[in-house]
Amino acid sequence: MSDAGADLVILGGGSGGYAAAFRAAELGQSVILIEKDKLGGTCLHRGCIPTKALLHAAEVADTAREGEQFGVKTTLEGVDIAGVHKYKDGVISRLYKGLQGLAKAHKVTVVEGTGTFVGGTTVEVDGTRYTGKNLVLATGSYSKTLPGLELGGRIIASDEALTLDWIPEKVVVLGGGVIGVEFASVWASFGVDVTIVEALPRLVPAEDEFASKQLERAFRRRKINFKTGVKFTGAKQDENGVTVSLESGETLEADLLLVAVGRGPNTAGHGYEEAGVRMERGFVITDERLRTNLPNVYAVGDIVPGLQLAHRGFAQGIFVAEEIAGLEPKAIDEAGIPRVTYSHPEVASVGLSEAAAKERYGSDVQTFTYDLAGNGKSQILKTSGAIKVIKAPDGPVVGLHLVGDRVGELIGEAQLIYNWEAFPEDVAPLIHAHPTQTEALGEAHLALAGKPLHVHS
Repeated sequence: MSDAGADLVILGGGSGGYAAAFRAAELGQSVILIEKDKLGGTCLHRGCIPTKALLHAAEVADTAREGEQFGVKTTLEGVDIAGVHKYKDGVISRLYKGLQGLAKAHKVTVVEGTGTFVGGTTVEVDGTRYTGKNLVLATGSYSKTLPGLELGGRIIASDEALTLDWIPEKVVVLGGGVIGVEFASVWASFGVDVTIVEALPRLVPAEDEFASKQLERAFRRRKINFKTGVKFTGAKQDENGVTVSLESGETLEADLLLVAVGRGPNTAGHGYEEAGVRMERGFVITDERLRTNLPNVYAVGDIVPGLQLAHRGFAQGIFVAEEIAGLEPKAIDEAGIPRVTYSHPEVASVGLSEAAAKERYGSDVQTFTYDLAGNGKSQILKTSGAIKVIKAPDGPVVGLHLVGDRVGELIGEAQLIYNWEAFPEDVAPLIHAHPTQTEALGEAHLALAGKPLHVHS
């Protein structure tokens, strides 16, 4: 059995793994990065990038269909799904090539193969052992299903939905979280009859209740059906379709059932438990500095309990590389990580929900909601929605929640406001270009600072 060593060995080449690799290499460490599939992981190949490409194609379809609203005579002849995939795959391919180039430029040794953690700081791949002074576990996540609901045939998860070479007529989406509402949004734009089934009382249940209400209103206008507060009890499929049963006794007929009930940690079969890593429900447990219970072994990304977001894994990868190098980086505030759902309309948030803010600061929490109807650029884009800002009593802004087309781009400023613990009085004097949607953030902070201009306080 041959051996190889490096300052840092990383198991998993997704957002968390490659970020740790590149940052460690910049800090002078030798790095071995082990990946069983392709560098970039789920996010690049089966997650964020392909879904957002589909969502953009969906937006183009809507724009073509609705051109007359803007005085432009356009019609939608149809959706060429092969052409959509060609566009999507082109985006992935260019980014993948760029990532491979960066790995080479950083002199990171990329090992292709399935790695097993065998204890200490050693990972075994096809009979070769790779040992680091430190080890980072970054094996990501997989699409979950429900007990007794087997994926296959007409019952698919997001991976299959991304490569579907036909457009169904009717789809049931099981799960009204981020993945569920994004796919529902795409299919509705492509002319599909969509019904979302969510067991919790509202869509995007992890978001502030205000955001759920705004999104539900918009989905009703788009004729996207949804049933909330109702549990799924089973699904039967044949060559003609799938029949979905609900606890209410109702049944739904569709061509496909998309199972979008979240993602589970990809930790089974990698030797974690056998090596003595502390686990809970399949997740790797770490402290706030991302250290596991084993010496010199760290974990990042979707296998660590918390938000399963590529940019969280990316930030954690950088953090761990700097921690190992002795730079003492500041611990990541999970609430300060921006969250975006790229449906039409988009939902974006950072910081605390109103309920969480009241729990932490008491009932004197101040909130202000600014309707995008008062924002010039939003009127030009014909998007409805609103921005809600939450302020601690006599304190800074602790939560920002945005709903509307393109608000995912506004979250950049919103996360600075939250993470820099800005008071409304700090933001109010800042000048926002006109006409932009960022003015809505400016207006909301002017109002909270006690000088509303375009709104009645």
